[in-house]
Amino acid sequence: MKNSFFNIIFVILLICILIGIVVHPKLVLDSAHDSLLTWFNVVIPSLLPFFIISEILIGVGFVDFIGKLLQPIMKQVFRVPGVSAFPFAMSIISGYPTGIKIVSNLRSKKLISKLDAERTMSFSSTSGPLFMIGTVSIGMLNNPALVPLILYPHYLGVLTIGFFYRFHNNNNNKLYHLSIPENQEPVLNRNNENTIPIGKIISNSVKNSINTITLIGGFMIIYTVLVEIIFVSNFFNLLIDFIQKIIPITLDKELVKAFFAGIFEMTTGCKKISAANLKLIHKVTLINFLIGWSGFSVHSQALSFISNTDINGKLYIFIKLIHGSLSAVYTILLYNFIYKDLISPSFYPYYYPMDPIFILEWPNLLLNSIKLALLMTLYLLISSLIVFFIQCFVSSE
Repeated sequence: MKNSFFNIIFVILLICILIGIVVHPKLVLDSAHDSLLTWFNVVIPSLLPFFIISEILIGVGFVDFIGKLLQPIMKQVFRVPGVSAFPFAMSIISGYPTGIKIVSNLRSKKLISKLDAERTMSFSSTSGPLFMIGTVSIGMLNNPALVPLILYPHYLGVLTIGFFYRFHNNNNNKLYHLSIPENQEPVLNRNNENTIPIGKIISNSVKNSINTITLIGGFMIIYTVLVEIIFVSNFFNLLIDFIQKIIPITLDKELVKAFFAGIFEMTTGCKKISAANLKLIHKVTLINFLIGWSGFSVHSQALSFISNTDINGKLYIFIKLIHGSLSAVYTILLYNFIYKDLISPSFYPYYYPMDPIFILEWPNLLLNSIKLALLMTLYLLISSLIVFFIQCFVSSE
């Protein structure tokens, strides 16, 4: 009965969206066009190398190798196996939704248990520094000095969640193990008879990565169009009037509109808030919440990966809500105790629209992403070896 009710609501919403598309065709085409260009010019060259390289590294057993080396430190800090360091590192470098994609891959290949996958998920879903520094701090707020006030709260928030989530399902005794069946061992651990050809691993990695990047583009277009349709309908104004009747406060409709947009699509919301007539510290706080929350567009992408596993999708939504809230709290704390001199309370920065990325810049962005992915892989390998040698030295004494 409950499922039937939600199905009816979902169908009604779809009909309303279709009506909006028919009534406002130019608005829909323009928003879809802009979203498609963003996907092609930014998302593909930025994320595709990370997806392909991570799939290959998992397939050849590299992730399992560094996981065994990083086991001690990951076990002590987050109570997860060493392989959890890989999605965490890739998420920090490349941003949404790379971390969740890798966690889902590790779980689907049974390289990590369900409990450890959920713990890893809690600290492996982050935005990338390129977005927070280049797009938000410089492109939207036009103030590079704000970089630490945007980066630090975001990463402190996710690390806090990861540390406290080490107690999640603490009664479960099966911790810190890799549940790898013998017939599914990584390539590096197999004999020659059972080794998967490297050519097949690469072809599968490219195919899966292209499917993933196409899925991301679809979600971006859907949510961008949905937000624009909601804003041109009477629904938004009726909702604001209803809220003001319940809560006797005056709401700035443009600010509420910007925040509402960010709940659905993070980048759109951040851009609208950066252009709002609001104190800069309030802008940064709201933007940090939205970056931590990441928006339903990113949630849909992440849940599409999680749905192929037994990881709890509702848990992911809850974690992102906590992440956004902690990011906002850390922003206020860091501002009041450390970075207060960065922001003048009366300063309202002028919004400079970001320059469009043309097709000639596409190869440059792609090459930079490949370099980042390879450098992170090398960094993980070196760090793993250092941790391993330190552990051997301590054990020998």
